[in-house]
Amino acid sequence: MKTYELQNTTIWSFPDRGNWATHKGDYRGNWSPHIPKNLILKYTKQNDIVLDCFVGSGTTLIESKLLNRNSIGIDINNNAINITKKRLNFTCNNKAKTHLYLGDAQNLNMLSDNSIDFICTHPPYSNIIKYSKNIQNDISNLEYTEFLLHMDQVAKELYRVLKPSHYCSFMIGDIRKKGNVIPLGFLTMQTFINNSFTLKEIIIKEQHNCKSTSYWSNRANNLGFYLLAHEYIFVLYK
Repeated sequence: MKTYELQNTTIWSFPDRGNWATHKGDYRGNWSPHIPKNLILKYTKQNDIVLDCFVGSGTTLIESKLLNRNSIGIDINNNAINITKKRLNFTCNNKAKTHLYLGDAQNLNMLSDNSIDFICTHPPYSNIIKYSKNIQNDISNLEYTEFLLHMDQVAKELYRVLKPSHYCSFMIGDIRKKGNVIPLGFLTMQTFINNSFTLKEIIIKEQHNCKSTSYWSNRANNLGFYLLAHEYIFVLYK
């Protein structure tokens, strides 16, 4: 079996998004399993506890299980929890444990202070993809100004639960309003820095689906802007 090669620069590109184990690309907005795989292998050791507080379809937890890391997944949407449960239903030759909670990333009251070894998560990008219609505190329904206020509380909670001298990582992209770019990635990064995190890495991840619809291509041509083809992976330190 070929040894998996970790990324070694701050530019990441995965044209083949990865579909091993139970990974699928059918959950809108989920990230490539290459991303949590690289981060988990770099920043954790076996039996560590990995937290994903925006669990979505469970990509981070699947990789944690495969890599013999214990994991905790939290999502405010019960549909996400149910999808993740199904995708975690596979046998693996290790003793990794997974725990799922229906909950709000702004209030991680099920977790103790300084209890998490590594945070690896992928929040929504403001209201670009709305994952529910009426779930209270679902930040995927919020405009970016209110989104950032809620992410401030998320950052506080993640800092609380993370062990000292450990790392928090998340991926987020920029957005466009009325043809103009809103630097949501750096605004969210600054929110974490304002809550005592120290910035370790900024990784640029190339998108390979930005031309997937003619809608955005036509708007870009008609309004004279570039298609956003990058996302950021921020790694921060407590």
